[in-house]
This record gives sequence, structure tokens and C-alpha cells, in this order.
Amino acid sequence: MELSFLGAAGTVTGSRHLLEADGRRILIDCGLFQGLKQLRLRNWGRFPVAPDSVEAIVLTHAHLDHSGYLPRLAHDGFHGPVYATEATVDLCQILLADSAHIQESDADFANRHNVSKHSPALPLYTVKDVDQVMRRLEKLSFDTLHEPLDGIGMRFHRAGHILGASIVEIHWKGCNIVFSGDLGRYNDPLMTDPAVIKNADYLVLESTYGDRHHDQENPENRLEEIIRRTATRGGTVVIPAFAVGRAQLLLWYMYRLKQQGRLPANLPIYLDSPMSVSAVDIYRSHPDDLRLNEADYAAAFNIAYYVRDVEESKALDTAPMPKVIISASGMATGGRVLHHLKRYAPDSRSSILFAGFQAAGTRGAKMLNGAETIKIHGEYIPVRAELHNLSMLSAHADADEIMRWLGNFQKPPKATFLVHGEPEAADTLRLRIKDELGWSCRVAGDLEKVRL
Repeated sequence: MELSFLGAAGTVTGSRHLLEADGRRILIDCGLFQGLKQLRLRNWGRFPVAPDSVEAIVLTHAHLDHSGYLPRLAHDGFHGPVYATEATVDLCQILLADSAHIQESDADFANRHNVSKHSPALPLYTVKDVDQVMRRLEKLSFDTLHEPLDGIGMRFHRAGHILGASIVEIHWKGCNIVFSGDLGRYNDPLMTDPAVIKNADYLVLESTYGDRHHDQENPENRLEEIIRRTATRGGTVVIPAFAVGRAQLLLWYMYRLKQQGRLPANLPIYLDSPMSVSAVDIYRSHPDDLRLNEADYAAAFNIAYYVRDVEESKALDTAPMPKVIISASGMATGGRVLHHLKRYAPDSRSSILFAGFQAAGTRGAKMLNGAETIKIHGEYIPVRAELHNLSMLSAHADADEIMRWLGNFQKPPKATFLVHGEPEAADTLRLRIKDELGWSCRVAGDLEKVRL
């Protein structure tokens, strides 16, 4: 058996891991490359193997850096099944459709304004491509060994992170290969802890925060402090937030603060992201996957005004009163939040609050690294607002939490491969695993193939 790393090796994006044996191929995750332009361009390159040679795809979860290349691979010839948990399939429906809509809109804008090097500019994939690939997605339950492919078993364990996220075991040719996907946090208010895994012949492990520790401060205290200070001076708090996972967690914290009287009762909170609104509905439909009881999360998800149409969204930028706007995307790479940043980033009374990891090359990373201007829709926008990044809101396990999860293994895997991390983060985690656990561990190389 051979394992190839076709993405998320040396970077945090584009998760794609290929298993091959006896002339058969299965792909674990099929993600988009995001962030820096040289990474995004890889989405347009030839896939390293013929798409029609891939028998099946297994998804760990719905985030686009793990699922967002599916429509393109299907467009280029993949015609097999895609296996995932029920909530992951439901979330893929909205995430992939939104991604396709953005692809089509960007291509249309480029053609109408003649700002592309290509004539005509084309989308990476279309809404029609999404509709076609969604028919291939098959729902599998957690905690059960399934064998949907002859001789290949798979089991999904809860990873935390976001709704439906899983740690995937693949059983093939007497070998057990575990893919961590993205590990969630311990004691997360919404999601369960990452499941205990005790054995694996081989482990493919994420390392996003392999060199960092999340701030241990209570996020409610920080949110209260920033929001109160901003509102007192008449400003608006803009929170770029991932539509799936982070937006729902923020609603929970805002609900808690309002319930405790720690935020002004009349301070409006807006959820301005159609996809976030749809994601809330999906969260509500999967109560068994959440830590909260149904009454708690129902109350929390009702704390905000849901902004559905464009005119309502535009009105938020003309209304002078203090408010909180939660809007996608989380790294300020697109979506409605860009319009709010154009309005409020130049306003020294306002605050921009990021809520987790900001990949290199994104507007979020540039702003937090001190950029005095950011480019939005062809304009350079001055950045005068107060800036914050609450890393404790991240949905990724930090270095200590990853080590805690590894501590459940009864014996070391034969080899551990680190993926989904920037080079320094991955190598720092590699040294910890080697020194503290004594495991055989190395950082996966881009397009590297290893024999298991």
C-alpha cells in the first residue's frame, strides 16, 4: 500500500491524501487550496492522478479546504461515491453551492470589467457541477465499521471541530490507517471532545497549531471588554467569522453575555451571512452531535437578527448606532464582510475582531500583521479600527491538546505523518512527538509518496 500527500503538505490548506493498493485508489479529503496566490493557482493545475482512476473519496469534514475541490474533480472525470457523516453531507450542500456561486460571480465580474488575464475568465466550477457531485455523497453513521467498498472498511469517530467532523479509520489489506482530519478543542461549549483513538498502524495528523498554545483567558471576558469599549465610543464591532462552526460558537457566547447582563440589552447583534443562517438550521437538525441540550442552543441561535437579503446587509453600513456584525468569511477573503470592512476598518471608533487562524496571504493575516491599508474590490482601504484576534475561539486543537489526544494511544503507530500545518508549526510538533512520546514521526512532503 502507498500513501501520497497531494495537498496540505507544507501548508494548512488543500487537504488531499491518496491511498493506493492492488491498482485501486481512494482519496481522503478533496480540499481547495486557499490563501496565497501560488497556492490558489494549484486548484487550476492538473490533478496528480487521473480523476477517473479514483474509486472513492472519504471526507473528514465539510470545510472547503477539505471538501471544496470535489466539484472540480467530478467535472474532470471522477465518478465514484463520496462517503461522509450525515451532518458533513448536509453542510457540504451549502458550502459547495456558495463556493460555486462565488466562483461564477468572480468570473462574471472579471469578464464584465476586463480585469482577467484570461479571455474569457472561467469559474473553477459551477453550481451545476455542485449539483452533480452532491448526488455522489453517501451518508455513513459515526462509530460503526462500514464496508461500502469491497475489502475496504471505514469508521468515523467524532473529532469535535465543527458539526459532523470526523477522525477517519481506513481498514485495508489488514492495515489500519487513521486520518485525524481537523481535531477540535477539549471542553468546547458546542462540540464534543475529540474521540479517543487507541490504536493505528499509521497516523496522518494535522499540525495547524503545532507550535502554539491558545490563550487560556475566558473568551466571554474578552468579548465583553472589546464590545463594551467599542459600543461606549459609538463604534461597531465587525467579526469576520467562518460560517460553519465559528459563527455558531459566537452566538453561544453572545447569548451567555446577554443572559448575564454583561452586554447592553439594547445592543443589536446581526448575523449577516446567508450561509451562516443556513448552517444554523443544519446545526438545529443534528441535536445528537452537540454538547448542549436542545433548549440551550435554540435560545442561543435566536440571539441575533438574521440578515438574509442584500439590502438589509447594506443598511448595516449606513446605520450609525453601535452594534455587532458577525459575517463571513473568517479570513476576510470574500463575502459580505468585505463591505463591512470597507465601511468600518477606516473608523477608529470601531473594532475588527478576528476569531481564529488567519492563513498567510489572507486579508485577515495582513491586517493583524499591521497593514495600514487593505485592498478590497480594487480600492485601498485604510485600517484605523481597533484590531483583535481571539485565538481561544479557534476550532483547532492547540499543541498541548494534540499531545493530549496522542496520549490515548496504547502503542505508537509504525509511523506518524504531519500534515495541514505551516512548516515551522509542523516541525515543532514533530520534535515534541519524537522527544516526549518517542514515536517515529515526520513532516509530510508535498506530492511525497510513501510505502506502508
